[in-house]
Amino acid sequence: MTTFQTMVFLFFFVPLVKLVPPIQQESLNLYEYDTDIFEELFKQDYEDKSQDAIKKKGKDDMIVSPDSNIQLELQRDESVPKVPPTKDTDLATCLLCVCLSGSVYCEEIDIVAIPPLPKETAYLYARFNKIKRVAVSDFADIPTLRRINLSGNRIEEIEDGAFSKLLLLEELSLAENKLIRLPVLPPKLITFNANYNRIKSRGIRANAFKKQTNLSYLYLAHNTLESVPLNLPESLRVLHLQFNNITSVTDDTFCKSNNTRYIRSRMDEIRMEGNPVILAKHPNAFSCLKTLPVGTY
Repeated sequence: MTTFQTMVFLFFFVPLVKLVPPIQQESLNLYEYDTDIFEELFKQDYEDKSQDAIKKKGKDDMIVSPDSNIQLELQRDESVPKVPPTKDTDLATCLLCVCLSGSVYCEEIDIVAIPPLPKETAYLYARFNKIKRVAVSDFADIPTLRRINLSGNRIEEIEDGAFSKLLLLEELSLAENKLIRLPVLPPKLITFNANYNRIKSRGIRANAFKKQTNLSYLYLAHNTLESVPLNLPESLRVLHLQFNNITSVTDDTFCKSNNTRYIRSRMDEIRMEGNPVILAKHPNAFSCLKTLPVGTY
């Protein structure tokens, strides 16, 4: 730059710097102030609001500090009672099975034993599992049972007395198992189903049904019985004995040979087809019946 050009620049541009408005100069100086004051004011304001919020919160609330991330758990209200879990909801069986209004459904879940049942259980459905044994202890504490269905398992043994304390039991199904003898039945049973087992005549006590004054439906089909069970109750309406090994019947099988006026009035159906016995050879055996048994004549 020449000497002349330098003089022209100083003459025209230097005065312009002095003409900068004073208000703009003051606004630039704001950025030079100390920010500690603002931080202190903000902190004090935040603490005041936090204390007010704590006073307004209930005793069960929890306040979280954003600065320290520390949770301040306040004292719980002791006036709120703690409700303990009920036995039904705390029972492991109800996690495995379905417990609903006195009924327990444990079907097709591959259990190998009767699970512990909730108190007040009235209906148990445990079909198509792998249960092999029924013990006295399985139902000892559940006198409220009215129906038990254990069909389609692998039951080979039932302890004596396993059902004897079930005074309210009306329906019992042990069909499709591996039983060779019948258990002692409860006194108020109405329906008993033991179809498709391996029961022989010697596996049924002579007085097994004598005291069953409520028994109306007896199903013993597809077993290995050699004869009709003795002392069938007067209450019996339906009797299924088809597909066994029954070879003969007597005058006292269904009727009373010493009482020609005796009529078994409640008996509606007897099925004996699939047995070796020829029913036509025993006409006096059915004289007290309203209808003849179904079978080979």
